[in-house]
Formats: sequence, structure tokens, C-alpha cells
Amino acid sequence: MENPYAYIDSNIIAFMNILEICRHHSHNIKHLVYSSSSSVYGSNETMPFSIHHNVDHPVSLYAATKKANELMAHTYSHLYGIPTTGLRFFTVYGPWGRPDMSYFLFTRKILADIPIEVFNYGDMKRDFTYIDDIVTGIYNVMLKIPGGNPEWNGHNPDPGSSRAPYRLFNIGSRHPVDLLYFIGLIEKNLGKKAEKKLLPLQQGDMKETSADTQELLEYTGFQPSTSIETGIAKFVEWYLNYYGIK
Repeated sequence: MENPYAYIDSNIIAFMNILEICRHHSHNIKHLVYSSSSSVYGSNETMPFSIHHNVDHPVSLYAATKKANELMAHTYSHLYGIPTTGLRFFTVYGPWGRPDMSYFLFTRKILADIPIEVFNYGDMKRDFTYIDDIVTGIYNVMLKIPGGNPEWNGHNPDPGSSRAPYRLFNIGSRHPVDLLYFIGLIEKNLGKKAEKKLLPLQQGDMKETSADTQELLEYTGFQPSTSIETGIAKFVEWYLNYYGIK
């Protein structure tokens, strides 16, 4: 909300450049796999989120740009026959992640005795997905080049596929976790309690996310399996080693 044009530059202009590269070098590019986001589900409150659900009500500009990526990819799949697969990531976490993500901020502030901000007074759930599961999912999908769905019906259009070589999948753990439990795991692995500053829900944020990954399982034989307990333990161990904290 502070810098909306950054999302347009990165998620619209840059993605357009990628699509044009695929168009003009289609003899070398067999399959475009790109990252979408669970945020596209927006105001949808039907859980778990399914690729067959409508995603026309984003609650943030970021979500709108990721939905735009899916539409742009479909257009190029339809016009130029470029096989595209969009993966809706659900709250990715783990070693080597972005330092601005909540779990990084929580860990840094707990260690520094700085209060952490807990939005919606802690009444939130996220379908956290460990990075190793994301990588495996990308790899498995990459190897399966989509064709058109012969059962797709324009009178009852399914958002998750098309007559064009175009697919969408959720990648999530399928086990939404309470935010306060998530913070508790970080505290447990650090051996240190957090001072919590409870705040209202942020504008543009979603109260809960939950992934239906059945299509991913049927398509690739894979679905994420790393528990939140295992994932947080691995992250905290990496964090302490990487930043040299004893």
C-alpha cells in the first residue's frame, strides 16, 4: 500500500517481458512455470481454497497483480500455444527466506527483546508451506508439460484449466496453523518468550488460508508433507547458525 507501483513493475511489466520472451523463443522454451499466490482467493471464505473457486475479489493490489499473471499466461497459452502452469504458493517459509517475512521478523525481534506485532489479535490461520516442499512441487510440475483440457466447457468454464495448454495448482500443507501456535513454536525453538503487541487486522490481509491440493496430487503424485513443527525447528536452527547466534 505504500509503494503500489513496485508491484506493477515487478508483477505486471516484468511478467509481460517473460511472456514475450517465451513467445519469441518458443522453439527453445518448452514450459513456463510461474509463481502465483494464495492471496488471489481474496474475499473467498470457502475453505479449503480450490483452483475451481472464483478468484475475482482480491483484497490487495499484490493479489490483483498475481491474478493478472494468471490471466496473462492464459492469453499467451491461448494465442501462441505456450504451455504455462501457475502455482499458487501458500505462505512459504524456511531457510534462506525473505527477511521481511513474519517468521523472520518474529525471530529477530524475540532474540532482540523487541515486542512483535500480532495482527487480528492473534486470531489468524495460515497454511504454511516449507520451502523444500515448494521446490519439489515446482520440479514435479515442471516435468509435466500441460496440454489443453478436452473436457473444458465454455458454457461452464472451470478456472483451473482451459482448452489451451494452461494449468493452475495450489501448493500448501493442507493443515492451517493458528498464528499463536506458530509463534509458540518459534519461542520453543529459541528457548525464549516473545512480548506480543496485539493489533487489529491489517488492511489488505486475509484472516485465514487453507489449500486444497488434490489436483496437484492427482497430476504429479506429490503433495507437501513437512509438518510445521519440523519446518520451524529447521528454520530456527538455520537462522541461529547463519547469523552466528549462540
